[in-house]
Amino acid sequence: MTRATLLVPPLVLALAGCGGNQNTLNPAGHPERSITQLFWVMFGVAIVGFGLIMFLLFLGWVRREQPNLPGGRGERTAVQIVLGFGVALPIVLLIALFIWSDFFVMRSTAAPAKGSTALTIKVIGHQWWWEVRYGNSTAVTANEIHIPVGTRVGVVLTTVDVIHSFWVPELNRKVDTIPGTENRLLLIADHPGVYRGQCAEFCGLQHANMAVEVIAEPKPQFDAWLAHNARPAARGNTLFAQNCSGCHEIRGTPARADVGPDLTHFASRRTIAAVTLPNTPQNLREWLRDPQHVKPGNRMPNLELGNADWTALQRYVESLR
Repeated sequence: MTRATLLVPPLVLALAGCGGNQNTLNPAGHPERSITQLFWVMFGVAIVGFGLIMFLLFLGWVRREQPNLPGGRGERTAVQIVLGFGVALPIVLLIALFIWSDFFVMRSTAAPAKGSTALTIKVIGHQWWWEVRYGNSTAVTANEIHIPVGTRVGVVLTTVDVIHSFWVPELNRKVDTIPGTENRLLLIADHPGVYRGQCAEFCGLQHANMAVEVIAEPKPQFDAWLAHNARPAARGNTLFAQNCSGCHEIRGTPARADVGPDLTHFASRRTIAAVTLPNTPQNLREWLRDPQHVKPGNRMPNLELGNADWTALQRYVESLR
């Protein structure tokens, strides 16, 4: 896998907001559905307006060779009506769209008030990954947000470094994460699925590879996942303690650092390096041995280990379920 392969698809998705399941025109929740309806209505109004202008231009082109008609009263009245219609109609339509978008669409996508949601999740932006914490639970994960289907989920967004922008196109609008500030976002998924999100604010070298997945699942399945991820991991081996505990946390072990993601249940996650690679043994091996090749500029160093130590470390990380 080349570096270009890693960089281009997420960048294209981030810029276009569509493709795959990162599609702004395929809403999976009420807030995004309101945004999509507004888009289609504005698009339809624009098409009608464009068609009317093209018709008038075509009419003028057809009559370009005809002699000027006497400027009678009836003709002047017709011209006045057309001009009045062309001025008044856009004003009326723009006012109507403004009222609808401000009083209905924006309110349906607005940040939820404290205590108004069944579940609160804190999402913290890092260069270049997302830390996810679950309310009063001890569950912590990275780049994966599990939510129950049909439930109002409040997301509290902040960052530890630069400004990021959290965006899951099928569920709701973009919200910036600003240092020293907490912004809020409402997530609702109508049906189970995996919804891909993206950092939508340029935040450094690996901005294009700062993705996130929202996994919506039935509540019993979500509750089981949350209970499992709240449990600490088994005691780790010395290789991890010597080489990785300065940056990562594994709950239940002496590793308590917070420079990189919490790895307590790493092996149960779907992806590596903020949705850059699927979490497979081959990709994990490549990531551990040369993280700068996979994601240049990240804070994970290239460790100098022998083949036996690399294998032992990989097996330990794969055991963190």
